[in-house]
Amino acid sequence: MDLELEGKVALITGASGGIGAATARLLAAEGVDVIVHYNSSETRAKKLTNELGKKTFSIKADLSSESQVLEMFKEIEKKKGRIDILICNAAIWPEDYSEIEKMTLERWKHTMAIDLDSVFLCCRSFIQQLRKYDGESASIIIVGSTSAVFGAAGHADYAAAKAAISYGLTRSLKNEIINVARLGRVNAVCPGWTVSPMSEKYLDDEEGIKHILKTVPLKKIAESEDIANMIAVLASDKLSGHISGEIITIAGGMEGRVLHLPEEIDFSKAFKRKKRNS
Repeated sequence: MDLELEGKVALITGASGGIGAATARLLAAEGVDVIVHYNSSETRAKKLTNELGKKTFSIKADLSSESQVLEMFKEIEKKKGRIDILICNAAIWPEDYSEIEKMTLERWKHTMAIDLDSVFLCCRSFIQQLRKYDGESASIIIVGSTSAVFGAAGHADYAAAKAAISYGLTRSLKNEIINVARLGRVNAVCPGWTVSPMSEKYLDDEEGIKHILKTVPLKKIAESEDIANMIAVLASDKLSGHISGEIITIAGGMEGRVLHLPEEIDFSKAFKRKKRNS
């Protein structure tokens, strides 16, 4: 199906990774001029840019830096003019398990800077540049996480940042973007476990995967393309022109995470037993 995206310009943050790269490939195949953002993964970003062809270029920026985000948007505007689609995908997932009582303020702030502040800065610059150009349509797609929906013990910083962008920011921005683009839309996707460079080190743990899939009806891990497909649908005015402010979970029907195995539950303490009159 033609998504009618030909000639659009899209900025994908964190585009060198699994979901970002899959989205870049799909949009480029639909005729979109893709801007591949990266920070540290220059080799992967350059390789992807060369793969996608002459309408694509890559750009480096630390998105937690206000000055670098402003400079990035200035450079893009010089080369491409108006950006039609912003896909906020860049994020980190701290590997170390740290419950709140032991989490350092330094880690909390670092995660918030990259996973929350960066999205604010990019969305702000995107909307500011929209005001300079004619055009009724525009789209922001924010990549959240099922951690925003269900939480994530040991990674509350990540879950809090993803919840902030998926819910509060998405549903606030969808009421603001229309002031600069009458048909502008803002939506979020919340992927569950997805095959990507960030997750591949965990995918060899058979028992761990089985544990994760206990709450997933489809009993499988998503591919990056599964997420990219939904992002492309949301980017398309033809398919999603009347969809805004939605948070779409892409996790095979996940209902939550298993907290306790059966053998870990003490049945005698499962509920309070009332004494009955004889």
